[in-house]
Amino acid sequence: MSVNIRVNSAADEADRRRVAVSRQLDWERRADLGQYLTPVGVARFMAGMFDELPTRVALLDAGAGTGTLTAAFVEQACRSVTCPAEICATTYEVDAPMLEHLEETLKDCAAICEEAGVAFQGDIRTADFIEAATASLGGGLFRDKSLSFDAAILNPPYRKIATFSMERCLLQTVGLDATNMYAAFVALAIRLLRPNGQMAVIMPRSFCNGPYFRPFRELLLSEMTIRRVHVFESRKKAFRDDAVLQENIILHAVKAKPAGGVIRLSTGDSDAEPKLRDVDYSEVVREANGDRFIHLPTDQSDSDTAGWMAALPMTLPSLGIEVSTGRVVDFRAREFLRVDPGPDTVPLIYPCHFSSGVVEWPLSPCRKPNAISDVPESLSLMVPSGYYVLTKRFSSKEERRRVVAAVYDPSVFPFHRVGFENHVNYFHARGAGLDRDTAFGLMVFLNSTPVDRYFRQFNGHTQVNATDLRTLRYPDLESLAALGRAAVEGRTDCQEKLDEVVVATCQATTKNGDPTASAG
Repeated sequence: MSVNIRVNSAADEADRRRVAVSRQLDWERRADLGQYLTPVGVARFMAGMFDELPTRVALLDAGAGTGTLTAAFVEQACRSVTCPAEICATTYEVDAPMLEHLEETLKDCAAICEEAGVAFQGDIRTADFIEAATASLGGGLFRDKSLSFDAAILNPPYRKIATFSMERCLLQTVGLDATNMYAAFVALAIRLLRPNGQMAVIMPRSFCNGPYFRPFRELLLSEMTIRRVHVFESRKKAFRDDAVLQENIILHAVKAKPAGGVIRLSTGDSDAEPKLRDVDYSEVVREANGDRFIHLPTDQSDSDTAGWMAALPMTLPSLGIEVSTGRVVDFRAREFLRVDPGPDTVPLIYPCHFSSGVVEWPLSPCRKPNAISDVPESLSLMVPSGYYVLTKRFSSKEERRRVVAAVYDPSVFPFHRVGFENHVNYFHARGAGLDRDTAFGLMVFLNSTPVDRYFRQFNGHTQVNATDLRTLRYPDLESLAALGRAAVEGRTDCQEKLDEVVVATCQATTKNGDPTASAG
């Protein structure tokens, strides 16, 4: 039986409390807790993702805040045609200013359930969720057997976990490893879910790739079937009250062994009708180099790009090319750094020296050193002169491209050696430079719109690590060289034309490649 929920609902009241308490909170403490509260529109959107629930629902909301997520879940469940007979909500919250508000929200939930003829029990636990969950999962005499759930609705805290912290040690006792609190919360929730239990969670998109979240991805993709992923169109709009700049997604998954099928992808903001499309599971979960990545092709153009990018025939090893991170960590090499070039120096290249696909050096004025002393003690920080393709490891949020590449051209800089700063990745051939045409072709390929679109499907942050670049697939050497000659000879004088050449080259290259090949 479904019911009509009154206008001043539990979720609206919880949101009113959220706004009120947010104005009083210490931002420094919120940063320490990694605390970002969920707006009511997002909470209702998440609650609407759940499929049919069991007759008796044990719900987990860890890091509950004022209880907006729990309230939205209860409202949705009570409106459902298959309304459960009982809801038992277990909430975790350690921030004292939230607790009074959370208690009021659970009272509102009880009132709504009473209207719907649903038994309700609300449990506020002020214990640390990681401590409580690891104690339960670890077994032993004092194990809390009540920590077992049919549903979890989460906006977990976002902050890093130090290597030797108590949280890291506790997680390791139950065989989990996490570098961030949100990954820890979600991993524990997965372990606490019963078979066929459901989870809706807000997460930064950055977990989709990279070595830092590999153990977490493996747990998620091994124990859960992803049913739906929502990508927010605006980085700032959904969480504007908390000035959140991370690119966030909402993930809905069921605790069951993945069996292929389709995943529903949606885009949009929580206050607008989302754009929906069903995508084959294999288009979203991809494998490369023994790792699994999550791609989010939110429209057909993304899917098409991903298809031919994945079918490119070459990897960096098969091209005989490697990518490394610049050796010069400036704060460790201060004694060798020079603001301006001198008679006993060689170029030191920072991201600020990138200019329209090439290196512009020296810069004056420049906030960074332009040179490094060419002395025996600094030789290990440099590489021999040659053609190198450089990429920025960190792109600004305002930058049009996630991957920004430039060529270091030794014909322009007559030095025997060069230093690359640690915020730069460099492509090389076993420590030496590349062929000129190959270098310029690789730069054009990396700077292209198709590569940018493909990269954004699995990279939700502004970092471009060497590992990310190794997971891409590439055209063959002949095609790269042809791209390079076209660029050097000026046959393509704008980005749009370059993009057209890249697409044509790559699509022609894939005809000789393995169309079943996959990339991260």
